[in-house]
Amino acid sequence: MTILAFAETRILVQGITGREAITFTSESLQYGAKIVAGVTPGKGGQNVHGVPVYDSVAQAVRAHACDATVISVPARFVQDAVAEAVDNGIKLLVIVTERIPRRDAVAIVERAERAGARVVGPNSLGVISPGQTRIGMSGGSADAVRLAYKPGHVGVISRSGGMMTEIANLLTQAGIGQSTCVSIGGDPIIGTTTLDLLPLYEADPDTHGLVLFCEPGGVMEEQLAERLMAQPSRLRIVAFVAGRFADRMQGMRFGHAGTIVEGSKGSPAAKMDLLREAGVRVAEKFSEIPGLVWAESVVPLG
Repeated sequence: MTILAFAETRILVQGITGREAITFTSESLQYGAKIVAGVTPGKGGQNVHGVPVYDSVAQAVRAHACDATVISVPARFVQDAVAEAVDNGIKLLVIVTERIPRRDAVAIVERAERAGARVVGPNSLGVISPGQTRIGMSGGSADAVRLAYKPGHVGVISRSGGMMTEIANLLTQAGIGQSTCVSIGGDPIIGTTTLDLLPLYEADPDTHGLVLFCEPGGVMEEQLAERLMAQPSRLRIVAFVAGRFADRMQGMRFGHAGTIVEGSKGSPAAKMDLLREAGVRVAEKFSEIPGLVWAESVVPLG
């Protein structure tokens, strides 16, 4: 098993005729993803790499059953795209668009929650279940995805889409395959957090471990630590917290919009201390991750 993304997941691409979407649609199809339809208003009747294009989500889902959508439209149109998707019964929305205003992001997440749908992102590169499918554009080309990601038993959650691939590749080189890898997005407001995903991984019998790539800012890791102290996980959890230099430069933003540190709140040092207290194995160096995943393992993680 995996979580969120499965071999049979039928994918819609909103904004499919955009330059970025045309590229990741081609590469995802080559990887084996079941992209069944695309939507761009005014472009209905066209096709992108053999995928039929419709003017609206309603038209697309009438012609094709869709389980998930990738939203790749300009920021000002994302709210409308989300409304179309959830109003037509799509339950998994991966938003790759970045620079969405916070007010819009709040409205997007609330709209999806009311409809019982899950948002991954905004500013996500997507979800990969190695050997099965890709929803989004994580990993780049199909050949690069096949090289970096291998099927296995370790989940990966990362606020950085690029670092998700770096971690997957590091694990692969050490002979450790992955179950499902999720780029949750680097914005301050996102639809799905590490804490949201933890129960899904815990419920998957084929996931034995979990690697987290954390950044300065926010309280996501603090919330995770609180949960783990109250209710320990059956998973071996390893974390790497980036940006420790930010402890010396408080109040500044680094890279992602969510990486703002105010005082000790959201600081890498505070996150590391809390995660260790909660039983998470924290890597001091990126290269230590595979060894911490393997160490004292009772169940094979490869």
